[in-house]
Amino acid sequence: MSDEKTTQENMDLGTTTGGVDSVEKYQFAPIKGYPMLNWRGKRPFTSTQYYPAQLKEVHGDEVDGWRNKIFWGDNLQVMSHLLKDFRGEVDLIYIDPPFDSKADYKKRIKVRGNKLEGSASRFEEKQYTDIWTNDEYLQFMYERLVLCREMLSDAGTIVVHADCTKSHQLRCLLDEIFGEKNFLNEVIWDYRRWPTPAPEYQMMHDNLTLYARKKGSNIFNRQYMARTESTEKRWKGKAIVAAHDEGGARIPSNSNETDSLGSPLNDVWYVPIVAPSGNERSGYPTQKPEKLIEKFIEGNSNPGSIVFDCFMGSGTTQAVAMKHGRRFIGADINLGSVQTTTKRLLKAANAIAESLPTQDFTPYTGFEVHNVNHYDIFRNPAQAKDLLIEALEVQKLELSTVFDGEKDGRMVKIMPVTRIATRADLNELIAGFDYKAWERRQGENPNRAVEKITLVCMGHEPDLSAHLILAAKPYKIDVEVVDILRDKADLEFKRDSDAKVVVKDGELVIERFYPMNLLQKLSMQKEAVDDWRELTESILIDWNYDGAVLQPAVVDIPEKKTDLVIGRYKVPADAGTIRVKITDLLSESWEGSVTNG
Repeated sequence: MSDEKTTQENMDLGTTTGGVDSVEKYQFAPIKGYPMLNWRGKRPFTSTQYYPAQLKEVHGDEVDGWRNKIFWGDNLQVMSHLLKDFRGEVDLIYIDPPFDSKADYKKRIKVRGNKLEGSASRFEEKQYTDIWTNDEYLQFMYERLVLCREMLSDAGTIVVHADCTKSHQLRCLLDEIFGEKNFLNEVIWDYRRWPTPAPEYQMMHDNLTLYARKKGSNIFNRQYMARTESTEKRWKGKAIVAAHDEGGARIPSNSNETDSLGSPLNDVWYVPIVAPSGNERSGYPTQKPEKLIEKFIEGNSNPGSIVFDCFMGSGTTQAVAMKHGRRFIGADINLGSVQTTTKRLLKAANAIAESLPTQDFTPYTGFEVHNVNHYDIFRNPAQAKDLLIEALEVQKLELSTVFDGEKDGRMVKIMPVTRIATRADLNELIAGFDYKAWERRQGENPNRAVEKITLVCMGHEPDLSAHLILAAKPYKIDVEVVDILRDKADLEFKRDSDAKVVVKDGELVIERFYPMNLLQKLSMQKEAVDDWRELTESILIDWNYDGAVLQPAVVDIPEKKTDLVIGRYKVPADAGTIRVKITDLLSESWEGSVTNG
């Protein structure tokens, strides 16, 4: 990135390829017999930049000097931020990254309560897009897996969750980054779902690949498969097969030992998917069951270990880690993920607090919410392109397959905004250059640029424009970069919500709340809002706001979809500046302050 206002420093990643001295070395002189996955635009990733983080919210207390951490932002930037303090400190990384499924994932939004009925009270909101070109996807995953390796301790394990679409390619990347000798397992998650009419064998499993940072030093706690009724009967008759003790040693069939733990857990697990109407369901797309993650948490980490998930989604990894006495760090680019996870963790923390006498581990229930690199522009990255085109007043080009629009005689390309733009992101643009048109323009005016191009991005590599200019040679092009992180003050991307909060007769009263984007999607005017609470997901209140970090003392999150927030709260006598955060059904928030007295 070239934004001088952002504090950054280069961080050397050191050896990143397992078995070779550096990425650069094998790029040019591969080891004989060492297979590598190649793609157009593949580049070594040996250093990164430090990105600042801003603490936004604090929930719960520190335990032994630790409070769990949730980050909103590009996970490449999040991990680059974390390297300073957490390089080599993480015992387990579980990630459920994009599968390149060629699909848009949506969340069903429904107005709370039972007053509003019909189609006007519900709609689907796109949460994220899983559509990639192959080269972009592989470079994206390559860079993030390199950083994951740097985060792991010598006792650490990474679990990469995928399906048959990309698991084979990710396995090649993992071999290259972690070293083939550090491969541990491929676990098959077997499940059942509604069949499809496609003329093929029904896909009913996912692939979870495990690599150690240093095989032989990795944490592994043996788990056992539940004994079936038939196995139980055979055991009583001293005919059980493959009974084992706690160390995994087999118990002979003629042994007097009567406390067999059953067979050690194998690498094919049947775990039901999350029930659509079950208590575990958060409403977030692609949510994974807690029972699945629980096996990795228990098997590949210890109480007190740090568990990390940088594709957080609905927060399953974080919730399971909390319930099993692990410390955790989570990250996601989607604000909906951060809000869903926050809500889920608050619920889990309350449940743990109620059962403390029965816990046999130290509960780490406090957590912080951070924003990395001021990533607070786009509430929903899936809609970012349309928002940018509107905010920048770009004329859309419906027929162009390369550029997104035109403005003031310049062709505009919107780069991916869920991460910093890299040279790999330019491949599609370069492949689509219209050389015939350029040749004609150069002949007409040899001294003028054949194309004027504007790249719009959310942070970028410093040589982005230079790389594009070089790729266009022998033709001359004019390239400018609009960096939203630098120029965001001059742009307006969303309609702000409106609320009125007052203190009356010793109570904090929310008199109105108008979430403008949500109302627009519901095709509702302000005047049509009968009860603002139907549009509200949660309310957080800090009675003594310090002007920087929200530390809620009141957390009002209705348990059921039919329940509503309260909207009136007794003000404590020692309250000072009161900060209120109201979050709507789109996970967009309004924040405001009011003074007691």
